Amino acid sequence: MSRARLVLHNLRHYFASGLIAANFSIATVQTALAHSSPSIKLNEYTHLWPREEDRTRRAAQGLVDDVFGDAEESVTNCRAGSA
Repeated sequence: MSRARLVLHNLRHYFASGLIAANFSIATVQTALAHSSPSIKLNEYTHLWPREEDRTRRAAQGLVDDVFGDAEESVTNCRAGSA
């Protein structure tokens, strides 16, 4: 059975990916990784930030959830007591 090699660069990438997934800005990721400029790794990590379509979809879902409640709540067309 082979074991995955632990490489410091992979840990840095994992850390950066986690910060991006938690919605931190490129400036924060840059500072955390001690890069002198955001552009140093921006091309490498750009695909990890949510696209506008993703953000729009989440915002729309949040509005629907505010009006109709959580997705886990039952939504039916039946009137209460008529089933």
